[in-house]
Amino acid sequence: MNKQPTTNNQQPTTNNKQPTTNNQQPITNNKQPTLRLRSVQATNNKFTDRFSAGEELAELVSTAINQLESRDNWTFPIVYALPRGGIPVALPIARKLGCPLDVVIAKKIVTTTNPELAIGAVTNDGNVIWSNPRVIGNLSCSVLQESLDRAQAKARSQELLFADYRPQVNPKGAIAILVDDGIATGMTILAAALALKENHQVAQVWIASPVAPRELLPKLKQWSYRLLILKAPSSFLSVSRFYVHFGQVDTQSALHDLERYNCKS
Repeated sequence: MNKQPTTNNQQPTTNNKQPTTNNQQPITNNKQPTLRLRSVQATNNKFTDRFSAGEELAELVSTAINQLESRDNWTFPIVYALPRGGIPVALPIARKLGCPLDVVIAKKIVTTTNPELAIGAVTNDGNVIWSNPRVIGNLSCSVLQESLDRAQAKARSQELLFADYRPQVNPKGAIAILVDDGIATGMTILAAALALKENHQVAQVWIASPVAPRELLPKLKQWSYRLLILKAPSSFLSVSRFYVHFGQVDTQSALHDLERYNCKS
């Protein structure tokens, strides 16, 4: 890649020094971030599927929107899904709020030798979140850069697929409600939050998801103006265990849902 991606000063360097992982500053706001949580206990009650989880989450998001402390500070919401799995969850939320539904593309950064272990996440625009030094500390800068470039190329490729189906809306000054079907490590959704704040100039970033690990809540709160989670169990393991049906969302289905909602012809 001839041009280095913009990574908020978090690019791997080309010398022997390892890239820093603590330069990712949380999104700061004038108001202390607010957490709204339905349950912190792991229960046997699973979400039927992504859409039903989104319907339940829509009630929580709608209540939070309606309870904004000052209508003088009111601004319009836009729901942003992380494709592909976030789109069926985001659909009922956007419909409930009567607002546009858009996407933010973020991909996990992995190495070829261990593709199951995420060492970071990057958006198509090059906003990067790295894992902690314990995870990436033994990797060379060349491996980190190659892994970053590979993940960003995937993000850019997916962004091109979704480009024609996105709404034509100016997000500057909006409440950006960032939605995924579940949060495991938090890296992809935090990279997306960073992109919304830095590249799209939204007024607030809200993070909304049916489920996230309880131990991750403090970090998510630091990075969002509002954090809206239905379940936050202490025993997590994987997102899929909180759903009855959690099949992969294919690209065509995601594109169809986005196109249908935004009335693209």
